[in-house]
Order: sequence, then structure tokens, then C-alpha cells
Amino acid sequence: MHRLGILLSGRGSNFEAIADHIQAGKLAAEIAIVISNKPDAPGIEAARRRGLNAVIIPSKLREREAHDNEVVAALKKAKVDLVCLAGYMRLLSAKFVQAFPHRILNIHPSLLPAFPGLDAQKQALEYGVKVTGCTVHFVDEHLDHGPIILQTTVPVLDGDSVESLSARILKEEHLAYSEAIRRVLSGEYVVDGRRVIKK
Repeated sequence: MHRLGILLSGRGSNFEAIADHIQAGKLAAEIAIVISNKPDAPGIEAARRRGLNAVIIPSKLREREAHDNEVVAALKKAKVDLVCLAGYMRLLSAKFVQAFPHRILNIHPSLLPAFPGLDAQKQALEYGVKVTGCTVHFVDEHLDHGPIILQTTVPVLDGDSVESLSARILKEEHLAYSEAIRRVLSGEYVVDGRRVIKK
């Protein structure tokens, strides 16, 4: 059984969606460890309620590489096959990325390379795009940048607020992330430059 390591900083709704898909038999994997850099992250409480191995490794006032080394050590101790960032609000150091080459995934609420970084939904509304969505990609050492595994589109409606658009994108995120994990765990792809191509 493939072992997942989940990193989160907040409510962890994408983590919960992944856990639900596993529980429903829609994703052949197990969650080996859930790590948060914030002690008060609701996602850690959710992981504990599910009886999962939930660990807090605080990042506040710590040098990035020292913190990352501790997180990598915990993931390796848990023997994870794939690392999934689920609202993990930290840029990973190059050493972290090198420890899990093409084995770290992230989900972002836009069609990258459009609207990277924070407040992607607000950026989409302000720019006036008619379509946005979410992207699951491999993580490299740059922000919202690695090769794209899967994208799902969401229409931007005339009456949308940041909240209504975010809610619609989040619904798609909860489906897209598990599908992307399934594709990666299948091994039926090659990474050719920036392109993730089905074998």
C-alpha cells in the first residue's frame, strides 16, 4: 500500500477529502503521517479525530532549512512514498525538494501559470478572466511552478465574489487532488521537461 505524508498549515479540507476518498475505497493509499507547522491548525485536530499519526513541527522563529530537515526526517521515518501539500503555507527549500524528487504534490486554486501565490481567486476576479480553476503540480523550489499533473476548469460568473468563486474551486480541488495522486501512484507517466505525459 502506498504511503502518503500530508503537510498542512490550516483547516486541511483537501487533506480531509483525500482521507475520505481513501476510506471510500476510491484511492488505494494510506495516510502515514500528517504534519503541521502551526500548532493550532484545525487540520491537525481533524487528523487526530481520524486516529492518524498527527505531528506538529513548529516553524515560527526557525531557520527554514533546519525546520525542513526536521520535516524530511519525520516523513522518511514514516516511510512515505508521496508528499502532499494541503494548504501548507511555506516554500520548501531546495534540499527538501531534492529529498523527494517528483514525489511532492501541491494543489493551487488557479490554472497555473496564471495567478500564482496568495489570493489567486481575488487575482482572477480582478483580472476579469472568464475561466479559472485548480492545478495539481509537482513541487520544485519555486513558488507554484513545478510540472503540471492535472488541471480542472471552473467558470467565473458575473455575480461571483471571492467567497463564491473560492467555494466552487474548492469543490473541484477535492476531486482533482485524489485523481492526481492516483495518477502519480500508478507510475503511468513520464516527466519530459515541464510536461507530465501519460505512458
